[in-house]
Amino acid sequence: MQFCLGELMRVLEWSDLPIFLAIAREGTLGAAARKLGQTQPTMGRRLRALEEAVGAALFQRTSDGFVLTDEGQAMLGPALRMEEEALALQRQLAGSVGGLEGMLRVSCSDWFGVTMLSPVLAEFAGMHPAVVVEVLTDPRLYSLPRREADLVMRIRPFDEPEVIARRLVTISYGLYAKPGLWTPVAGDGAGCRLVLMDTAFGGMPDVGWVTRLLPKAAVVSRSNSREVQARLCALGAGLAVLPRPLGDSSPGIALVDLGEAPPSRDTWIGYHRDLRRLPRLRALVDLILQRLAN
Repeated sequence: MQFCLGELMRVLEWSDLPIFLAIAREGTLGAAARKLGQTQPTMGRRLRALEEAVGAALFQRTSDGFVLTDEGQAMLGPALRMEEEALALQRQLAGSVGGLEGMLRVSCSDWFGVTMLSPVLAEFAGMHPAVVVEVLTDPRLYSLPRREADLVMRIRPFDEPEVIARRLVTISYGLYAKPGLWTPVAGDGAGCRLVLMDTAFGGMPDVGWVTRLLPKAAVVSRSNSREVQARLCALGAGLAVLPRPLGDSSPGIALVDLGEAPPSRDTWIGYHRDLRRLPRLRALVDLILQRLAN
């Protein structure tokens, strides 16, 4: 079975498009439902109705999740093109809307949102009260082309050609401890405990740095949240490598000098080129650059 774009538009409701693509991308009904803010039974009903309209099974149900059938693979390309056309239209319409009002969705890490971005957003709210800024701080990378976010700040550079991006700020890191509790010695670390990033982020430079300098220290806790790491450090759970803006402003912890500073990290800011003339986005980007760029 082959689908051309015109044929697919005749059998596919616009509301079916995100259902099909979410299941194809996520691999399970549960994950797709969470992605779209739907319930799993609703996703299942919508998929069955779509397969009945198409006249073919689009996914094979396996123990590992949903896998596209040949018919599903044939439908995927045209569905992606439909999505891209719809998203491009949304971005163009959004980018042409004048006035400093409306919503902006911003993505960044938890600690960056709390420590670095919140003061800027508070200032922005006073300047432009008709603009609602929605801040997303979970660790996944939000897609600018799919309009999952309007503005993204992250430690990984952007490589999408349609994204306008620049380095925003270089963040220094430091090793912190509850005062008087730990006296680590570089090259040893015996008797010390560490609070690290979780295993999914185990390749981050600060993890390699602290385990190299304190090879005998015991790992007692891991978290993908720098805020959680800082709190555990303040409660005496262990030493933690933290961004200096967070660590220096966190009560109950102090900087530890091992004679070598942890590696710094760059934070990048990016937005889709179709939104470059959107006044509310331009105003927010300009203020962020004024307050945070170095």
